[in-house]
Amino acid sequence: MHKHRPAAWPISIVVVALLGLASSSDIGSQAPGDRQRADSDKDASKSELRVLFIGNSLTYSNDMPAIVEALAKASGERRLVHKTIASGGVGLEDHWHQGPARKTIAQGSWDVVVLQQGPSALPESRTILLDYSRRFAEEIRRAGARPALYMVWPATDRFRDFDRASESYQIAAKDIQAMLFPAGEAWRAAWRRDARAALYSRDGLHPSVFGSYLTALVVYEQLYGSAPTNLPPRLTVQSRSVRQIELRPDQIELLRVAAQEANQKFGRR
Repeated sequence: MHKHRPAAWPISIVVVALLGLASSSDIGSQAPGDRQRADSDKDASKSELRVLFIGNSLTYSNDMPAIVEALAKASGERRLVHKTIASGGVGLEDHWHQGPARKTIAQGSWDVVVLQQGPSALPESRTILLDYSRRFAEEIRRAGARPALYMVWPATDRFRDFDRASESYQIAAKDIQAMLFPAGEAWRAAWRRDARAALYSRDGLHPSVFGSYLTALVVYEQLYGSAPTNLPPRLTVQSRSVRQIELRPDQIELLRVAAQEANQKFGRR
């Protein structure tokens, strides 16, 4: 098992200010006077990529989707509009029966819906991943979106599960013909280059900010079709607060290359 020393990978996160919540409204029936506004809204939607994330704390830790949004902004790509439905410790079976995820999918307007479960290395958890990925994929496609699976990683005390966790997500993605975001494999690619890279937080399961940044690079490349360019050493991330994530150029390059390697070997678009 790799020994991870966070001190070797210092990351600066500066909380700047709290943001308010933005409101939005749907287009209703089109009276003649509303047609111009509706056409304008359609044009605006073409400049946005709308992504729904469904998962648990491995998705919402460090607000990973917001890091993807920040990467898109820094790279001059079309804006990522995203929503996250996630609760700690839940799986796809829980999301299926609890309701909000399916209701949000059915509302439509999403381009991609990202599904995330736990590592799913055990036979029974792999079965659940396959079963509920199929169920969700049907509803996602019915709503006009593409399904995607976000491959995660095992905890440090179950490091031997990496191969089976990766295999579970690959099998499920192929089964439902979904996009695959191989974050777990990107973590391994990073460790092959620097075994000290501190991707885990102190609890040995959740990602550090560094781990979430690497995951966001994987997701970004799959969503936008290419790796982000001209990444700044200081990335401003807007979520509930405005944060600045600072990385050295050599750290950024390591993460970028690791994400590209994982996507080339294991990703699906």
